[in-house]
Parts: sequence; structure tokens; C-alpha cells
Amino acid sequence: MPRRGGPIQKRPIAHVDKVVAVASGKGGVGKSTVALNLAFSLALRKNEHTGVPLRVGLLDLDIFGPSIPTLMGLQNAGEPALTDAGAILPLTNHGLPCMSMGFLLPSSQPSSPEDPSAPGDNTDTPIVWRGLMVQKAVQQLLFDVDWSLGGASSGLDVLVVDMPPGTGDVPLTLGQLVNVDGCVIVSTPQDVALSDVRKGIAMLRKVNVPITGLILNQAYYLCPGCSSSGTSTPRYLFGKPDAFTRTASRLSLPVLAELPLVEGVSSSADAGRPYVLSGGGDVAKEDGEGGMRWREEMGRVAEGVVGALWGR
Repeated sequence: MPRRGGPIQKRPIAHVDKVVAVASGKGGVGKSTVALNLAFSLALRKNEHTGVPLRVGLLDLDIFGPSIPTLMGLQNAGEPALTDAGAILPLTNHGLPCMSMGFLLPSSQPSSPEDPSAPGDNTDTPIVWRGLMVQKAVQQLLFDVDWSLGGASSGLDVLVVDMPPGTGDVPLTLGQLVNVDGCVIVSTPQDVALSDVRKGIAMLRKVNVPITGLILNQAYYLCPGCSSSGTSTPRYLFGKPDAFTRTASRLSLPVLAELPLVEGVSSSADAGRPYVLSGGGDVAKEDGEGGMRWREEMGRVAEGVVGALWGR
């Protein structure tokens, strides 16, 4: 059968200057937590041309398992409002706008008896869709969200996109339809994770998505208070990073960071608070050297992404 029309044309997302995806072929490697903290790390940096903080948004493209509502503390925020033109308005917390399929799901639990007007709980509502429905939802999240920030500015400098695991419909749809300016790949040290990461990178390169670099998450553990000198010996709970380093070298990709395993990162994510917004004194007290190093490494990731996006 002859193909109708020409090749698919990529297009920009309205009111968004740069698009950065956070991806991994493997699930459960901390991709959403990294995407969340990367977005806030970018928002803490200034635009070199205007001198004001970068305007950053966060888009959750994990249709079947959206995590951003919980990570942003918005899991019971209710449905988003619409503009007069029918576009979806992002929800905002901690000063950063975000959008997720999790905001659009019907509630599976009734609202609170104490407050019948409160939105119900939809965290347990499953999505049982075939591929065409998934593609349509992805396109709506990509092109029907109003990132103009109420017309107060020209929109976003950077949109961070949290990708689902795997090499299926969602990453293909993004890569084929959108001008993606960079992609950060997250992995853990295990060989099973690295195998899926290599597949994901190969798929992204096929649809011409530029890879900014790799992040090794849960690279090692620094025990708080285990050393009288204040400096702990790294413990490689999930294996040493040798295989990860070889993979990065073989693929000619830079390693942006090696993030330690930190208890506070998990607890703050469950509480809906980005870890990079925690006070330095609290981090040092609760998580010690590991927590401080995690924040520093995430700052370096943001610097690397900014440099790759704007060519410096």
C-alpha cells in the first residue's frame, strides 16, 4: 500500500523554548525522582540573557504509572482548569508548573466525608488502554497544554519531560512528533538495567533525539555517622560502576553524575517535596555527606544540561 502524504514533520511545543527528556529503558531506576529534581535544579539557575531564573515546567508522559502528582504533592489536586480555547492549564506547586495524566483520571475513591466538595482519590485508578488511545493521550499532553504561564511571560525556557520505561508508543510518539533538544538517561549499576538502557538509547537515536548524557543513580552508599572523621567509605550495594562507565565510553556519552543512595531523597519524594529544595543544614544533619553530595551532583547535572542546550 502506498503511504499517504510525506514523512512525519516534527514541531515545537507552544510556549516552550527547549525540551529535555529524562528516560531509561528500565523501570524502577529513579527516573521520575531525577526528572523532578532536575526541573527544580534548572529553575534555581538564571537565564544568562535576562538575568532572571529559568522558567521551567515538568511534563509526566508516563500514561500507565504517573508519578509526578505524588512527587509534586498534588495527588489529590483535582482536575486542571481549561482556557477559553480549551487548552489544559498546568497545576503548580513549589512555584513550578506541571502536567500529568494523573491529573486527568477519574477518582476511584469518594471524597472525604468531612469535606464532600474535596476531590476524590484517583491514585488507584488504572488506565486500561490500547495503543491508539495511548498515542492520543500523549499528543494531548504534548500539544494541548497551555505553558504560556497565564500570558505573564513568553512561556517556558525548559520543559522537562518524564518518560515511561521501555521503547514503546510513548517515546516513539515524542521522538517522531516533537523537536527534542536533549535527553538525560538514568540507570542503576546492575547489568540488567544497563542492557535496557542501551536499547533505549538505540531507539532514541533512531528517531534523532540527541542524548545529553548519562546519570548513574544509586551508585553507592555513604553511611551517615559511620566514620569519626566525617568521611565515609563508599559502599557499592548494587555493584561497582565499572560496567556503567564502559557503557558510557562505548556509546561516546558523557557521565553527568553518579548519585549516591540517600534515604532523604526517597522520603522527600513520598512527601511531595523536591530534595534539592531542602535546606543545606537539614540535609547535612539528616543524610550527612551522602545528602550533600547528592545535591551537588544534581547541580552539576543541571549545569551540564544548560550548557548542552545553549551551547556553552
